[in-house]
Amino acid sequence: MAEADGSVHSEVADQTNAGTENADQWTRLKQASNAEQFAAVWLEIQCGLIKGARRAVVVLGPKERGPFAPVAIWPAGMSGSRSLAAAAEQSITQRKVQVQAGSSPTTDQPKTHDFVAMPIKVDDKIYGSVAFEIEHDPKRDMRALISSLEWGCTWIESFIRGHWTPPSDRLITVLETIATSIHHQRFQEAVTAVATELAGRLGCERVCVGFMNGKHSEVRGVSHSATFGKKANLIRAIEAVMDEAIDQQATIVYPVDEEGPLQVTRAHAELHENQGKAVICTVPFADGDNLLGAITLEMPSGHPLDSKTIRLCEHMASLLGPILDIKRKEDRWLPRKALDSGKAQLAKLAGPGNDGRKVVTAAAVALLLFLTFANGDYRVTADARLEGTIQRVIAAPMAGYVAKADVRAGDTVAEGQTIAELDDRDLRLERLKWESQRSQRRREQSEALAERDRARAGILAAQIQQADAQIKLLDEQLKRIIVTAPFDGIVVSGDLSQSLGAPVERGDILFEVAPLNSYRVILKVDERDIGEVIQEQTGLLALTGMPGDVIEIRVDKITPISTAEEGRNYFRVEASLLAKPPAMLRPGMEGVGKIDAGSRRLVWIWTHKISSWFRMFFWSWWP
Repeated sequence: MAEADGSVHSEVADQTNAGTENADQWTRLKQASNAEQFAAVWLEIQCGLIKGARRAVVVLGPKERGPFAPVAIWPAGMSGSRSLAAAAEQSITQRKVQVQAGSSPTTDQPKTHDFVAMPIKVDDKIYGSVAFEIEHDPKRDMRALISSLEWGCTWIESFIRGHWTPPSDRLITVLETIATSIHHQRFQEAVTAVATELAGRLGCERVCVGFMNGKHSEVRGVSHSATFGKKANLIRAIEAVMDEAIDQQATIVYPVDEEGPLQVTRAHAELHENQGKAVICTVPFADGDNLLGAITLEMPSGHPLDSKTIRLCEHMASLLGPILDIKRKEDRWLPRKALDSGKAQLAKLAGPGNDGRKVVTAAAVALLLFLTFANGDYRVTADARLEGTIQRVIAAPMAGYVAKADVRAGDTVAEGQTIAELDDRDLRLERLKWESQRSQRRREQSEALAERDRARAGILAAQIQQADAQIKLLDEQLKRIIVTAPFDGIVVSGDLSQSLGAPVERGDILFEVAPLNSYRVILKVDERDIGEVIQEQTGLLALTGMPGDVIEIRVDKITPISTAEEGRNYFRVEASLLAKPPAMLRPGMEGVGKIDAGSRRLVWIWTHKISSWFRMFFWSWWP
């Protein structure tokens, strides 16, 4: 679509140049000071381009509400025509082009003429209409004629923008252009849309937006063109024009005004000659004192460019430039962002001022050098758990029922202290039964001896011995129903206070007891650090229950078998306490242990884990 518009534009421009041999018309068009003069010259030029044009009229008035009245009639001095007025009024009412081929809107005209009327719109607001009466020609291409009129009407629209558009409408134009730049997320889309919007609103043939790239400008957006050759001669000429305006930090309009300031316009003159005498306006834009780029507008030859339009371009450039620059910076690749940010920071450090930044940077560099070359004690950190060196299991001596439980987990016990008892009623009944049987067998034995029945007396003697053995067994069992502590210590596990009367089987674990004066430390060392741990190394232990007390430990044993826990592998390392254990220590306490593994660089101590992970990761993927 952009190429099609460009070709139509070029064709219309060629027809314009070919049909306006008299340069006086263009001079009068440029110097017109009011709507009547401008419309009269414009009608004269436009009717000269239309083959068979007989009459024409330009109707203008206040936007939307009217009243609309003729401001120019061609040929000059022609009497009014109700047909032309009706066609113009109809185009204004219906807000679109009106074509009546081979007929007229009224019955007083012959059917040998055609009427074409086109509304004049500025920002979708009706300001009037242009109407033409032309000879009827069946071979005429109405589409080409309408397209030519549309391009021609842009001159009137530009005149209205510059002379009739009130400040509020100019503000709307600026805001809508800014909204266009904000609407697009990507920079290239935004800059192309802004250039196209400016070209349409200001009636430009081409609008280019460029940004500084080093010491020279680079064109980043061209109106009606998503892609363009960056090395084309035209693009290079436009970049030279932008450099010329940026170097002088001023808006340059060519052809120059004789009463304007003295400026260097060599690049503008070359572009003016090579682009069909186009009017060129280049407006640089900046962010504070930092020049960002420039906007170059190319208008048709002889196009009026007054001071109001130039100020409007400067205002839009000052607002659009920083917005587009933000999008340009956000659309860069991440490495380029980092590089540019680094350059900006170095420039601030090397330049004057920024004393606070320089002090902070110097302190950071000093700290980095210190961490790189300074040494420190490297300690392997691991989760730790305190256990008793000896841990005795107290099991049920026989099957029975719990009758009494004096202690539970966490209580301290003394050697020989009763900690639980089993119910002895069944055993005592059993013993009473065997005592009765023994007494009965003794009486029977006495009777057998009295009767001199030795065989029967021998049998009864054996039964008496059996009863004695059962009674001794029951006496031993009665002794064992009382469970006592094997040594001074603490009950690590076991609580029968809530299970009185519950049955237990022989061998069931009732309690676990550990001594209070002999401990060992179990460390769970991560597999990444196990290579730094050897026997006889010393370290420190801090327990959660005693965070203020640090206990010295020594590595005694490294178990060569790993255990998976929480998605990681650990090795079990046993350590002993080097000093007398504090009275508050209890088996089962947990904390953190640190094993001294020698001296290392501080930077290595803090980064070796992540560096080892990266080495392992890249090695696993390296072919």
